Amino acid sequence: MIGRRRFLSHAVAASTAASAIVAIPQRHLRAAPPTLPRTVIDTHTHFYDPTRPEGVPWPGKGEAFLFRPVLPAEWQTLVKPLGVTGTVVVEASPWVEDNQWLLDLAARNGRERLPGMLGIVGVVGNLPLGDPACAGSIDRFAKNRLYRGVRVNGDKLLAGLADKTYAADVGRLAGHDLSIDINGGKVFAAAVAAAAEFPSLRIIVNHMGGAPISDKGPLPEWRDAIALAAGHANIFMKVSALAESTANTMRLQKAPLDPAFYEPWLDAAWTAFGEKRLMFGSNWPVSNRAASYAEVLDIVKPYVARKGPEAEKWFYSDASRAAYRWVEPQS
Repeated sequence: MIGRRRFLSHAVAASTAASAIVAIPQRHLRAAPPTLPRTVIDTHTHFYDPTRPEGVPWPGKGEAFLFRPVLPAEWQTLVKPLGVTGTVVVEASPWVEDNQWLLDLAARNGRERLPGMLGIVGVVGNLPLGDPACAGSIDRFAKNRLYRGVRVNGDKLLAGLADKTYAADVGRLAGHDLSIDINGGKVFAAAVAAAAEFPSLRIIVNHMGGAPISDKGPLPEWRDAIALAAGHANIFMKVSALAESTANTMRLQKAPLDPAFYEPWLDAAWTAFGEKRLMFGSNWPVSNRAASYAEVLDIVKPYVARKGPEAEKWFYSDASRAAYRWVEPQS
C-alpha cells in the first residue's frame, strides 16, 4: 500500500507539473531565431588592397582599423556560415582605373567563389561625372555585365544636374541601364531631383539616407524626406549602416544590439517604401567599428521575418535585383 500510494503521489505530481508546463503563456517561450532565404545579397561591401604598388586613396593610413587588405576570400569565409550568398561591391576610390581593378577582382571571385555562393554579383563604380572624359569611361565600363552603376555624393549630384555635361553623363548611365547610388550630402533632395528629371534611372539611397539614429527616435524631417523620396517609383533605399550611425550619433564604441531599438526607423522606412524597394546592406568592413557582421544581420532579421516569406525574399534579394538588374553567375 505504501508503495502504491507513493507511486500515485508521484504520478499526480508529474501530471500537475506537465500541465503547468503546457499552460505557460506563449509570450514567455523563446522563439526560434529567424532563418534567411536561400539567396541573400549584401548590397554594400567594400574591397581594397593597400599593399598593391599604387596603394589606395581610401582608407587612409591613419585608419588603422581599416587600413589592411580587405578581399573577397575573407568576406566569403565570414558570411557563408551566416547564410549570405552574394554581394554588390561599392567602389570608394575616385581613381578611374580602380573601377577596372574591382571588375577584375570580381572576375577572379567568379572563378574562386565558395560552393553554394554567388559571390560578387555587381560592382557600383566611382566616376567623375561631368568630366569631359567621363562619357567614354561610362561607355567602357558599361560593356562589363558586372558593372551596375556608379556612386555619387548628393550635393554634387544636386548641383551637377544644372550642368549640361554632368546631366548628360547621368542620362548616359540611364541609357546603359545603369543605376546611381547616392551617399552623403543632401541625399533625398538629390534623389528626388534626379528621379524627376530621369524617370528611367534607378536611384539607390545609401545607408538609410544618413539617418542620425539615437534613443530620441526618428527625426520628423527624416520621416518627411523618405516619404517624399518614396513617392518616386524609381528610388530604392538600402537598410544599411544602422549600427555605425547609432554609434556615431550617440558617441558609443559599440552600437545597441537589441533589434527593438531600431524598429522605429525600420517602421518608417517600410511605411514609406514598402517591401519591394528596401534592401539589406552591411557596409562591411566599416560596419565592424560598431558591430560584428553577424550582429548587423541580427539587428534586422527579426523585423523582416515578421513581414513574412515574400517580404524577406524581396528584402534580401529581389529588391536588389530590381534596382541593379544583376544576373546570377553561371555555375
